[in-house]
Amino acid sequence: MTTTDTVDPAWVADRYRRSLSAGRARLAAMLGGQVEVHSEGAWLTTSDGERYLNAGGYAVLFTGARHPLVVEEVQRQLHTHPVGTRLFLEPTAARAAEALLGVAPAGLERVYFGCTGAEAVETAIKLARVNGRRRLIATTGGFHGKTLGALSITGRPAFQDPFRPLLPGVVTVPYGDTGALAAELERYPGEACVVLEPVQGENGVVIPPPGYLTSVRALCSEYGALLVVDEIQTGLGRLGAWWGCDRERVRPDILLSGKCLGGGVIPVSAVLAPPEVFAPLDRDPFLHTSTFSAVPIAMAAVCGAIRAITEDDLVARAAALGTRLRDGLTEIAARRLAAHGCRVRGQGLLIGVELADPGLTGALLVELVARHVVANLSLNCDRVLRLTPPAVLTDAEADLLLETFDEAASSPVFRH
Repeated sequence: MTTTDTVDPAWVADRYRRSLSAGRARLAAMLGGQVEVHSEGAWLTTSDGERYLNAGGYAVLFTGARHPLVVEEVQRQLHTHPVGTRLFLEPTAARAAEALLGVAPAGLERVYFGCTGAEAVETAIKLARVNGRRRLIATTGGFHGKTLGALSITGRPAFQDPFRPLLPGVVTVPYGDTGALAAELERYPGEACVVLEPVQGENGVVIPPPGYLTSVRALCSEYGALLVVDEIQTGLGRLGAWWGCDRERVRPDILLSGKCLGGGVIPVSAVLAPPEVFAPLDRDPFLHTSTFSAVPIAMAAVCGAIRAITEDDLVARAAALGTRLRDGLTEIAARRLAAHGCRVRGQGLLIGVELADPGLTGALLVELVARHVVANLSLNCDRVLRLTPPAVLTDAEADLLLETFDEAASSPVFRH
């Protein structure tokens, strides 16, 4: 195969098996062997011309695929100066920093840009260490990535065990349990760094008790711990607020962003902090670096993404659309899947559908894909199907998503 004008799915599958991942090829075959070649808005198109409503994508496509404002910014940068020297200053990075910090919680005045969410987590761990906080406190079920440091605080032994030993000095407390957190912080005053998500995405959309973040913030302040809030999946409007921590007016010491930060076009992540926490990187700009940190073309994508979220009022749209979808899914679950212990939960456009039997959760995904809707399973909880549709979803597309879910839930596989 030598052209991109036509795509042979068999050739693509063979290349995956031979050169990329035989496991990925097997999984794709189980879902029908589709090969995606085009995307726009809430839709993707496969090589055979079939269209799929994309309610998956692991929260990357909050602004939809190829949002015009993102594409405009990226194309302009592509045709002028896509990659910088890292010797001179560059205006697109300055614009991106101003845009991101402008929508961040007050007091977060510094930002380091990376390429992936896991890289942002690694940066946060290093920033905590250089500030004297070498004891990491994570939460059960938390997901922060699969590079070594991030994996050390990710709550899934199946991902961790093949790569031990991991980072030392890591303890885990139950998510939502401030008493257990207080006990650990009391053991390490002035030495700890707490890392958590405002809503656990990969653990099956687990929402903590009201006031949890407020209490965690107070405990960290009391015991001199740094608080890292991982908003890589939840931030920039996904929960119906700019940030999950905004819901309780909590300012973390370090805030992590990623996924939709690049507008679904360029991979990019960010680590935000107040000046006093960021000070070691201010003093020594070579202390923590990366070749593609703040690369101009990625910074253009950041500018476009924040423009799109702001100008299209996507935060408010996510809140309204999320309520509509959760209400509809809850009604369908009660009518079709009650015998399987189905529960629907979520905030904004981060929605989880839990079934008691993981096998049936997988079957629900297969039934949705067969009806041309894309969703995802949760990496840390195989009982939960996750829906992360874009905020550009129209009312008609939302209705179609609910209708298709109803049809999928009516499959004979769910009947006793």
